[in-house]
Amino acid sequence: MRFANSIFVGLLKPIDRRRFAEIVDAHNGDAYDKTFKSWDHLVALIYGQLAGLDGLRALVAGFNANSHHHYHLATGMLARSTLSDANARRPVGIFAQTFAMLSTLADRRMRQEGAAMVRLIDASPVPLHTLCKWAKWNGRIRGMKLHVVYDPMADVPTDVAVTAANINDIEIGRQVAIKAATTYVFDKAYCRFDWWQNINECRAFFVTRTKRKMRLRAIGRRPLRQRTGDGFQILADDEVKLVSKGDSRLPIPLRRIRIRRDRGGVITLLTNDLHRTAIEIAALYKSRWQIELLFRWIKQHLDIRNFLGKSDNAVRLQILAAMIAYLLLRIAARLNCVTMLPLRLAELIQQFLFSRRAIATIATPPPVNPSRPRPPISPGQLEFRYV
Repeated sequence: MRFANSIFVGLLKPIDRRRFAEIVDAHNGDAYDKTFKSWDHLVALIYGQLAGLDGLRALVAGFNANSHHHYHLATGMLARSTLSDANARRPVGIFAQTFAMLSTLADRRMRQEGAAMVRLIDASPVPLHTLCKWAKWNGRIRGMKLHVVYDPMADVPTDVAVTAANINDIEIGRQVAIKAATTYVFDKAYCRFDWWQNINECRAFFVTRTKRKMRLRAIGRRPLRQRTGDGFQILADDEVKLVSKGDSRLPIPLRRIRIRRDRGGVITLLTNDLHRTAIEIAALYKSRWQIELLFRWIKQHLDIRNFLGKSDNAVRLQILAAMIAYLLLRIAARLNCVTMLPLRLAELIQQFLFSRRAIATIATPPPVNPSRPRPPISPGQLEFRYV
C-alpha cells in the first residue's frame, strides 16, 4: 500500500527547514534547550493551535498519544515542564522571522497578476485581564496588542507585530516599509501628517478617515459621474488642503470624499489618490472590514484567549504561533485548490489532523461498504446466482 503523510505533515511542508535552521542559529535558539529543539517547539505550538487545545496538559497528552507520527514530524515526545520552560525563554525572533518567511511565500503564491497592490493596516487588543500582572493598561483593557498589515487580494497577513496594549497604533504603523504604487488603507487612529507625507514621497497612496478636529478647506470640486456604490452613496468629492497653524500643514494634494452608508451615518475619507474615482476610493475603505473579520476569525478559531504561559515571552510566542497556523491554512488551501470557507477547512483539519490522507480530499467522505468490482459478463455466458 502506498504510504501517505498525515494532514499535519502536509501543512508543515511550506516551512523551509534549512531556512528555519538558519533563523535558529542567528538567534542562538537552541542554546538553553538542547534536547527540545526550536523545531520541536514550533511544531508543538502549531499543533496546539490547529487542534484547538487551550492547556499544556491537553497539548502534551494529545501530542504524545500520536507518537507513531513523530518520526515524520521530525520530533519526539513532549514533557510539560520542558515545554513550559521553552515558552518562557526561547527567543521570540525565531517565530517572528518564520512568520515573515511564510508570509513572503504566501504573497508570492497568491498574488493576482495585474491586481492593484492594497494593504490594510489595523491593530486588535489581546486582553489578558488579571492573568498577567505585568500587562499594561491602556484605559480600556489590560493586555497586549496585535498589529497586522493585511493583503486583501491574497487574503494573507504580510506583517505582524505584538506590543504592549498602551503602545499607540501609529508608532507601529510608521515602521511599515512603504512600497511604491501601493495603497495603504487605515482608520483615523493612524493620523500622523509626517507619515502621510512619507507615503506620498514614496509614490504610494493612502485612504483614511478624518478626525473631527481636522481643519480642511475645499479648493476645488471634482465631478461625480457615479454616486451609488455597494452599500453607500457619494455625497461630495473635493480637492482640499489642510488649514492649521504652525508646522501642522501638509504640503501634498488631498481629496475629501463624503459618503453616506446605507446602514450608518455619514463618514469623511481623506486620500492623496487623484486618479481613482470616488466610488473606487470608498470601496477601498469598505474593504478594510476584511481585516476586522481576520481578527474575529483568529480570536474565535485559533487559541489566543487561553494561554499556555503567563510570561511576556510565552504570550508573544503563542500569538505568533497562531498567525503562523493561519498562514499554513491559507497556503494549504491555495496549493490544494480547496475552495471551502476558511472556517470549514479549519474545523475539518482539527478533526483529521493526524489522518493519513491528502488535504485536497479532506471534505470527501470515505466510501460506504466498499466491495470488489465484479468482472463483466460476456453475452454468451451463463450467470449463476445463489438465492
